[in-house]
Amino acid sequence: MHIWRSIDEVPADLGPTAVVIGNFDGVHLGHRHVLARARELADERGLSLVAVTFAPHPMAVLRPEHAPVTLTTLEVRAELLGAAGADAVLALPFDRDVASWSPEEFIERVLVGCLHAGAVVVGANFRFGSRAAGDVATLGREGERHGFVVEGIPLDGGPQVWSSTYVRTCLATGDVAGAAEALGRPYSVRGVVVQGDQRGRELGYPTANVPTSDATAAPVDGVYAGWLRRLDTGEEFPAAISVGTNPTFDGERARRVESYVLDRTDLELYGVEVVVSFVEHLRGMVAFDSVEQLVVQMEDDVDRARALLVGGTA
Repeated sequence: MHIWRSIDEVPADLGPTAVVIGNFDGVHLGHRHVLARARELADERGLSLVAVTFAPHPMAVLRPEHAPVTLTTLEVRAELLGAAGADAVLALPFDRDVASWSPEEFIERVLVGCLHAGAVVVGANFRFGSRAAGDVATLGREGERHGFVVEGIPLDGGPQVWSSTYVRTCLATGDVAGAAEALGRPYSVRGVVVQGDQRGRELGYPTANVPTSDATAAPVDGVYAGWLRRLDTGEEFPAAISVGTNPTFDGERARRVESYVLDRTDLELYGVEVVVSFVEHLRGMVAFDSVEQLVVQMEDDVDRARALLVGGTA
């Protein structure tokens, strides 16, 4: 998997390609439907498949006050695009200059001059170019002139049209099961485990703490059942996961994801990069009147997480 972070990084001797274009935030089932058709076209025509995405999200440049939090970092997005069939990713730096390109200029610079497109596949609602003036019909007209075929694919998910906005809405209400349905996998956050205040360890539930970023989505504050995977070894563990700021202890300004690996107090995870995946929402975040009440609730959270993830109780 190659990640090119500008047109200048694309090899000059790159052969003809099939190109799929989009923001691809989250790489949900709708995106993967488009990628699957692009992969078919690439294989039929003997082309490599390049996914073109944008960094940052165009809205962060054009209307930053309305820019969405992202579901995936660029690196994770590229990994997911590769797993869905892309051979390479061009992460086009999006700025005011790129935003000013006409649809025809975008096609000539990126699709024709850089990627030598023989086929282009996009979502049926794809818009591009200055003032979003270009659409699938524009691509079709220019494709006839430049010699590439074009397909616009509906982002259907049965009765639901999958979208990154839909996934964000699910996360904002704690509906991680709904997010997983749209993504085709549990939603996850990735980060390096940092040392926390060790209150969980003192209470008998040591946690792996991963800070959250204001720029990347996390589920709404609450307690979840899910999985923690070490990226260094690939080991995966069932976990009870808390998202929030510890309201029982007056809260902390930094929001974080804290994962208690079920029935394990021997793991040393400081400095380890992990992926925390959310399977089911257990409850909202509550400030308890006493530590004793908190411990009773944590015991119940762990039992429910265990029953969901591995079955039975300890």
